Amino acid sequence: MKTSRWLWMFIAVLVVCVASPANFHFFLRAGGAAVAHASPPGAQESTSELEESLFVQDAHLKSGKKGVLLVWIPQPLQKFCLGKTFEQCAAMDYCIRTTSKNVATCKNLPVSLKNLPAYPRGMRPSRVLSITYSAITPDNKIAPVMDYLESAPAGSLDRFSMRGRVKARVKLTRKADDDQFDVLEILSVPSS
Repeated sequence: MKTSRWLWMFIAVLVVCVASPANFHFFLRAGGAAVAHASPPGAQESTSELEESLFVQDAHLKSGKKGVLLVWIPQPLQKFCLGKTFEQCAAMDYCIRTTSKNVATCKNLPVSLKNLPAYPRGMRPSRVLSITYSAITPDNKIAPVMDYLESAPAGSLDRFSMRGRVKARVKLTRKADDDQFDVLEILSVPSS
């Protein structure tokens, strides 16, 4: 009986090691005791540079300093976010993606959950993404957006609007479990 069990364990180790040489090295370093803990294959990650329209909102930083929030909203959700705050838009995004729609967040949406669209497979981005920059960010690439924020009428960038968007070159990093982005360059800002 013990011989049979060890034979099956050896076959399992052999399959894991053939499937991924990295697992074989992990097995050797662990002294052969890591059969059940063999590491899964590395998550796929890809990056791409794109030109996208990002929504601009006043970040209303708790420190009192000026800040800007750049938000990339999946295209199917954009029309539902117009006239809404970042928090409202993020809640709708969450409720589209979650499997547990009976939470309080999904019951208090500004739009009926049944009217919100599902995201198609491969949607870019796969969820609402945002980056907050403060006025003291030592990055001059955001200076045109900060100037735009300063010249905008008070309160006009508290809710999403098609007029409150900038064109930017972004780097999108896609991982199996999430997306993230970085602004590489601001290409244009709305005229005042």
